[in-house]
Amino acid sequence: MKKTLLTYFCLFFGATLQGMSMSLFLFPHSIPSGGAAGLAILINYWFHLSLGFSLWLANIVFLIFALKYFGYKWTLLTILSVATTSTTVSFLTAQVPHLHFNILVDILCGSVFFGVGVGLLLRVGASSGGMVIPALMIASYKNWSPGKVMMGINLFIFLLTALVIDYYIVIFAIICQFFSTNIIDYIYQLKFQEIKFFTTNWRK
Repeated sequence: MKKTLLTYFCLFFGATLQGMSMSLFLFPHSIPSGGAAGLAILINYWFHLSLGFSLWLANIVFLIFALKYFGYKWTLLTILSVATTSTTVSFLTAQVPHLHFNILVDILCGSVFFGVGVGLLLRVGASSGGMVIPALMIASYKNWSPGKVMMGINLFIFLLTALVIDYYIVIFAIICQFFSTNIIDYIYQLKFQEIKFFTTNWRK
């Protein structure tokens, strides 16, 4: 029971950290933290939908694939993760004023929050949704680090976002990805001796 509670605590904590990184540090500059976030920014830009709802839309297709490939439990945890992140983004973007003094500081803070959040999600057998899902598929078969695979997949979305909104976005997004994916890989590869509930078994 304790392990289950701790697993869900880490899931909600990691998803909340991810939402905070997006809404407080990255989205105000239109910087995507990843491919799904980039799609959410584009949906928000084109259709003027809320960022939280746009994030849900960007994840729906990938969650359908996840159900078939990873099974019900992993998909359920990921849905809870996406729901928590989207709710956090919706609440913070509507309620918290965005005061930014330096974009590089925002990128650094956003990268740390995002990397720690996604790293925790992966360790408890979930994901942040979006492009993490195909990244995990490739990483599981090729035995590559999920963070690096995720960065490669996200580059296309970054380029599209840069072409639509502004070219400088891709530079800042790559910087963010460099820091956050290294943090993700670090947390993912940590060896926990006492906390046994963490798992890297994604397949059903």
